[in-house]
Amino acid sequence: MQRLIPHVIAALAVLALAAPAAAQQTVFVVRHAERADSTPGAKPTMAADPDLSEAGRARAASLATALKDAGIVAIFTTEFKRTQQTAEPLAKALGLTVKVVKGDAEASLVEQVAAAKGNVLVVGHSNTVPSVVKRLGVTTAVAVGDNEFDNLFIVTRGGGAPSLLHLHYR
Repeated sequence: MQRLIPHVIAALAVLALAAPAAAQQTVFVVRHAERADSTPGAKPTMAADPDLSEAGRARAASLATALKDAGIVAIFTTEFKRTQQTAEPLAKALGLTVKVVKGDAEASLVEQVAAAKGNVLVVGHSNTVPSVVKRLGVTTAVAVGDNEFDNLFIVTRGGGAPSLLHLHYR
């Protein structure tokens, strides 16, 4: 029996170290892909609820390819077509139903993200992505320009202060 005690202690130590890793959550935050009413290099014309452009559909497919093995268990978008169309290829590939949250309900969105108990994709807008990242606990300020559609913000939460990784995708 005494020979088992060191093994039991070692097993408990491994479990204790593994628990914080299991509690971690990765939140991928992107702006919707290119709108059909935008021209490269020009300010969007701001149609009420435009579809994605051909370039936007290609970017949405690229996002799905990049994140298909990321262990995503939930996808959140706003009520606008462009965010839902950006998320659609990944949702389809993963067999997930997109959860629509009003664009101005960021506090509710972050609560739902935390409740997801796994990795999450959030598709927002140039004016909501920075505040969502901030609400996730990141202290580094982020910005998304009107003509920027390639930002991929990766927020890792759990086990201390959230960390931020900022990448670009095509």
